[in-house]
Formats: sequence, C-alpha cells, structure tokens
Amino acid sequence: MGHAIRGSIQGAGLLVLVLATSCSSTTAVKNDDAGGVPQHANAAVAVTPLDRTRDVPTDTPILVAADGGTLKEVTVKAVKGTQGSLQGVLSADHTQWRSRGTAAPGASYEVTVTAVNAAGAVTRKTTSFSTVKGKETLAIESLMPSKDTTGLTVGVGMPVMIAFDKDVTDRVSVERNLFIHTSKPVLGAWHWFDNKTVHFRPKHFWPARTKVRVEARLAGVRGGPGLYGKRNQEIEFKVGRSQITRGSTNSHQLTVKRDGKTVRRMPMSAGQGGVWKYHTTSGIHLAMSREPVTVMTSPGIGPGSAGYYQMTVYNTVRISNSGEYIHSAPWSVGSQGYSNVSHGCVNVSPDNAKWFIDNTLIGDPIIITGSPRPLEPTNGWGHWQENWKEWLKWSSVKHFTTEDV
Repeated sequence: MGHAIRGSIQGAGLLVLVLATSCSSTTAVKNDDAGGVPQHANAAVAVTPLDRTRDVPTDTPILVAADGGTLKEVTVKAVKGTQGSLQGVLSADHTQWRSRGTAAPGASYEVTVTAVNAAGAVTRKTTSFSTVKGKETLAIESLMPSKDTTGLTVGVGMPVMIAFDKDVTDRVSVERNLFIHTSKPVLGAWHWFDNKTVHFRPKHFWPARTKVRVEARLAGVRGGPGLYGKRNQEIEFKVGRSQITRGSTNSHQLTVKRDGKTVRRMPMSAGQGGVWKYHTTSGIHLAMSREPVTVMTSPGIGPGSAGYYQMTVYNTVRISNSGEYIHSAPWSVGSQGYSNVSHGCVNVSPDNAKWFIDNTLIGDPIIITGSPRPLEPTNGWGHWQENWKEWLKWSSVKHFTTEDV
C-alpha cells in the first residue's frame, strides 16, 4: 500500500546515511607478505539508534548496515518493560536491515547482529536502547464493518469506520499506520471527521466482490504528546454484488439495479414537504441497518402536541440519522407511485418492503433525487455526498492505492 511504500523509501535513505557516517571505508583487502594471499578485513557493522540511547521515539526505525560483508542475522528483542521483538526487512544484497512497525513505549530493546565477510570471518555486535515513556494509551473503541453490526459481506458504498477512545492530535502518525489490503486495486483515502473518528472510502464505489483486510498497526504508535497505541487490530470483510437503488420524489418510483441489471421496480411515496423536516433528503444514502420492527416517533414533538405520532412499522431499512427509512406503509399504498404523503420516509408496499429488506446489504447505495433538502455528509453515512476533492481535505496523508490481500 501507499503508506508502506513511503516508509520504505524513507528507510532506504536513512540506511545510506548510516553507512556514510558510521563506516569510514569500504571492504578492506590486504596481501599477506609471506604468501601473497588476500586477507579480508572483518565486516564493519553500524546500528542506529546508537548504543545506550535513551528516550527514543517509538516510531524511530532500527537501522543496521554492514560494510565489507553481509548481514546473516539481526534480532531486536524487548528485554525490559514489555515482551516481544521487532521484525524487519533485509535488503536484496543483505547489507542493510530496517525494522518494521513501532516499538513499545517505556521499553528497553537489545539489538544483536551477526555479519560475515567474504572470507567467512564472523562479526558480532550487540547494542541496546530504550524508548520514551508513555503517559496514556490509545485504543480503538469501534471498527466497522463488523460481524455483529453490519455483517462481513457489505454493499459497494460501505466505508471503513474507526472510532478511538481518546483524542488523536498526531493524525499523520496514526493514519500512516492504518492499512487497507484488497483483492482488487482500489484508490481511496482516510478522512477525519473529528479527533476521535476517521473513516476510509474509495474514490468510487468498491468493485463488486472485493475482499478487504483492514490493519490498524497501532501498538506503540504516537497519537499525541504522551499518548501511544495500545495494540494492533485487524478485520476482514467482503464486498458483495453491486446493488444500487435509485428513487425520485418526482416520479415516485424506486429502481433497484444489481450488477447493472434492473431487478425490481417499486412505487414509492416520499416526504410530503411543507415543513423542512418532512422533506426526504436528496443524495447518496447508504443502507445503515435492517430492522424487522421499528417504533417511529414524531421528531421534536411531544405527546399531546399537534402533529405528534408514534407508530410501529415493519421491514425497515435505515438510510440516515435524521429518521429516514425505506419501510412498509400499507396505509399509503394508494399514494405510492403518484404523490408524496410521508413525514420524510420512503413508503413502499408491504410486499416490496419485505423484498427490499431481504435483498439489501448494509452499505448498499440508495440514491434519492428531486427533493430540495440535501443529505448532509454527516447525517448518517453521507460520505458520498462529498466529492473526491472535498473528501481529501480532511485526510492527513491524502490518497493511496491499496495493496493485495
């Protein structure tokens, strides 16, 4: 993925710097006075951070370089304050090594290196360093899609949504450690809604039947002054078939297309208007939940007041946070296909409502047009209401193309 590639380029540059500053010469070869046999100098090994360095930032890469030989083994093991080790990547010529991921805060690490020169002579070097201490930990409070909330097969409009338990002020550090892997290349970007909430969406709807893995490699990642990620977390899900529903408050019709082919047409009745809240919102909605039974109450009006209502409706699909659903409405069947009589929901017949809830995935796009009231980007999952340029304004590292699963 784009994040990983950027990190590798920076790491390569740092390795060159280590060689230039820590090694004064290349491979040394001298002739034996007696027999004229070449004698190879032992390989020189350079390690950063330098031995016994303290308060090393957790995202500092551990860099190892060999001059006059090759690296045979590099281990970075925590010896105090935590457990585990840091993995790394060896260069193609086996002369450079760079750690992957981040170290734990308030921990001590030991770096052990084994190198060998052309004659087989072995060089061993051991260094140590300690990381800066953390005052607080940062954890993921919720990650969607999820098995319990959305199911693990979702619609083509489904965003990846992460909520943290504390405010993130170092957004760049956190965002660079959020990885998306897909079975098909996808151009996308993260978007911060506030300091605790970051979501990912592609530039265009997900390709149908794409496998996705989300990796939040946050253990030790700096989220702000004294704030470090508690642990890594990941989830896998699948994008299902492409199903897009389009409806018009003017034509009073819903049309459902699956993989480009029309599979259902449904007469509808939208919001009656008059009062702003009684207009159905226009825009790109997403199916947010499927509810067999929903109790609906008039917004902003209490019992005993004019216009108050409370009613039980069946087979509902939520499309916003402002109380909009596509649902069964047997009382308005006579108006469906002809006029708008609802308080803002999309009314369909009982048979059509049953079919729709049974055939909808969470994250399926539902596009409504014709109403003067636009869907706000923050009203539910109105992510697609922002064009790509607007979406990128709230990304710390901008767009990237996903890597293979």
